[in-house]
Amino acid sequence: MKDVCTGSQTVGPFFRIGLDYLFGQTAEQQAAGSLTVRGLVLDANRNPVPDAMIELWYADPAGRYATEPSQAGTLPGCLSPGFARVDTADDGTFGFSLVKPGPVPFDDSRTQAPHVEVLFFARGLLRHMITRMYFPGEAANAADPVLQSVPENRRATLIAQPDPQHPDSLLWNIVLQGEQETVFFAW
Repeated sequence: MKDVCTGSQTVGPFFRIGLDYLFGQTAEQQAAGSLTVRGLVLDANRNPVPDAMIELWYADPAGRYATEPSQAGTLPGCLSPGFARVDTADDGTFGFSLVKPGPVPFDDSRTQAPHVEVLFFARGLLRHMITRMYFPGEAANAADPVLQSVPENRRATLIAQPDPQHPDSLLWNIVLQGEQETVFFAW
């Protein structure tokens, strides 16, 4: 039998093809009282990253995580309580809606500011990347133990910004490498 070389292959393209049924909703589906978050995923060369998946984990407005689907009420047109997956479009854009989570305990003496845990999956990554999105103008950001562990000049990559054209919307980009790279955690 003759040895045959095969080409190398990175992980993917599985997100759009195999995970359609897992994706949440788009930014157009929004319940009363919810915020829309829109963003763009960019690589080191500032090119959009298509066909990626963003997984979101967050508390309810009272700062509780749903451990069972029956423990959290469903908001019509909003993401499933506490969890969702959204994909990036061909132009690297993504969007989702949620009701702003409340602060959650960190340990016996400290509280975390309202935030969304974000797991990022894409071609070429053999392991997901983990980051957070915090909310702008949140007083609790100043004392959040995780945010305060990030060098001050990099914290802005974790805080969404108000969308000047849409009052109930936020803008937050994920930059994978280079200047203004989003902070990723080794958890």
